[in-house]
Amino acid sequence: MSLQEIILSPEEAFDDARFQTSLYEKLGLQQDGDYWVRPVKRSVDARGKKIVVRVQCEVFSSSHKKPLITYTRNYPDVQNARSVVIVGSGPAGLFAALRLIEHGIKPVILERGADVRARRRDLAAINKEHIVNPDSNYCFGEGGSGTYSDGKLYTRSKKRGDVARIMEILVAHGAKEEILFDAHPHIGTNKLPKLIEEIRKSILGAGGEIHFNTRVTDFVITDNQLKGVKTLSGEIFSGDAVILATGHSARDIFELLHVHKILIEQKPFALGLRVEHAQQLIDRIQYHCPVNRGPYLPASSYALVHQATVNGQQRGVFSFCMCPGGFIVPAATAPGEVVVNGMSPSRRDSRFANSGIVVSVSEEDFKPYSQFGPLAGMHFQAEIEQRACSVAGGTQMAPAQRLVDFVESKFSASLLDTSYQPGLKSVDLKEVLPKFIAESLRQGFKNFGSKMKSYLTNEAQVVGVESRTSSPVRIPRHRETLEHPQVKGLFPCGEGAGYAGGIVSAAMDGERCAEAVCLMIGVKHRK
Repeated sequence: MSLQEIILSPEEAFDDARFQTSLYEKLGLQQDGDYWVRPVKRSVDARGKKIVVRVQCEVFSSSHKKPLITYTRNYPDVQNARSVVIVGSGPAGLFAALRLIEHGIKPVILERGADVRARRRDLAAINKEHIVNPDSNYCFGEGGSGTYSDGKLYTRSKKRGDVARIMEILVAHGAKEEILFDAHPHIGTNKLPKLIEEIRKSILGAGGEIHFNTRVTDFVITDNQLKGVKTLSGEIFSGDAVILATGHSARDIFELLHVHKILIEQKPFALGLRVEHAQQLIDRIQYHCPVNRGPYLPASSYALVHQATVNGQQRGVFSFCMCPGGFIVPAATAPGEVVVNGMSPSRRDSRFANSGIVVSVSEEDFKPYSQFGPLAGMHFQAEIEQRACSVAGGTQMAPAQRLVDFVESKFSASLLDTSYQPGLKSVDLKEVLPKFIAESLRQGFKNFGSKMKSYLTNEAQVVGVESRTSSPVRIPRHRETLEHPQVKGLFPCGEGAGYAGGIVSAAMDGERCAEAVCLMIGVKHRK
C-alpha cells in the first residue's frame, strides 16, 4: 500500500460519475483490477487564484484489496437479556444503545419527543403557526437536535480510530461513503431522518426497546443508587444502569437533578446571534469568483475567531455551526422564548449562508443569578431567550437587525429576505443582549470584515438569539468509570452532561458510556 496526493479540478472531484475514474487517470493506473484506489481525504484548496481539490489516496494491489468498511449490522438478539435504561435518543443515546447490543445487553430508550416522521408535524407547527411543543421540536425527538441540522461530522477529537468507527456505522446505516474521506463531512437535514430510522430498525431488530413521547419526570433512587426512572404517565423503567443522554436543552432534567441534590455544576458556554449572508457573497469571498461558484464546487463556508476586549476583559468571539447553503430555524423548547439555530440540506443549495457568531461567557457572568446555584448559567441563558421573544412580539418571530446597523448601533428601517420561516422583527438588539455580549460582537464583526472583504455589509443581517451552543450545566462523572461520583448506576453522557459538542463527539461518548456500563455490571469488553 502507498499513500499519494493528487490534484483534481472541482469537476473531476465532485462529479460522482467522474471522480473514481479521475483518480486512476491522475495516478496513471488502469481500472483493470490490478490496483485498487481508495480516497482517504478530499479537501478544497482555495488559496490560489485557481481553485483545486486535493485528494489523498491509498493505492493497493488487487491481492491486498479490503472492504471500504468492515462494520456490519450483524447484532445479537438481546430481547431477553439484562437491560440498561437510556434517557434520550440523540446521537449519544443511539450509539450507546448500539454498543450495548454489541455487548449482549438490551437497551431501553426513553425519548420525550416523537419519532422522526411525526416530529415533522411539530416542526411545521413552530414554523407556520408559532406553536412550540415542549417535548417535540428542533431539539427534542428521535435523533435529537442533530437530526434536523446540517449533519456536520467534524470533531476536534484526536481519537481517530473512534471517529472512523462512528463514520463506518453511519455508512452501514445509509450515509454516503464520501463521509469517510471528505475533510468536512456532512449528511444533510434531508438525509438524516432516514439514517436515524435505519438505526432504530437495528435497535428494535435486535430486541431493544424505544419508547417515544415518554418524558422522564423522576428518578428512582435507593441507597444512593439509581435503580430506574419514572415517566409522566407514572410508569417506572428499571435497569442495571441509567445512561442520561438528554441533550443540552433538557432544563427540566437539570432541575430534577438539583431537586434531588444530585451534584451538578455550572459551566461556561457561548451566546450571541446568527448572521445571514447571501451564499453567493460568501462564495465570491472564499472562492474569488466574479459571479458564482459554478456547478461543481460545494457551497463555501468559513471559520472566524477574534479576541475582543470589553471592560478590560478579553472575550472570545467566534463562528459556530456555520451552515453554507442553509436555513435559520426556530430552536425554542418552550413557549415564550426565541432561540435560533442553523441547518443545511445535503446539497447545500439554499441561496443563504448562515452562522452562529457567539461570545464566550463564564461563571463570573452568572453572579447576578447566584440564587439558582449550579443552574445560574441556565437562568442567564433563559432570560435572554425570553427577552428575545418579548421584544419581537411574543411569537416565534425573531428579533433582527442589518449587520452594519447592529455594529453601528442603528435601528434598521427594513430587513432583508430571510430563510427563517416564522419571520423577523426589526429591533435594536441591544434590547436583547447583555452589554458585554453586544460590544464583543461588534468588535468581532469589525475584525471579521477586515479578514473577509465585503463580509461586513448591510446586505447581511443578524438574528437573535444563538444561545444553545452547549450545555450550561455539567453533570460530573468519575474520570475512569464515567459513573456519577455520588449516585451509583448513573452515567451522564453526551452534550447535555457537558462531554460532547456535536454528532460525532456525542456518538463517541455514547459508546464510551455503554462500555463503562458493561464494565460496571461485569460484561466483558468486545471489539
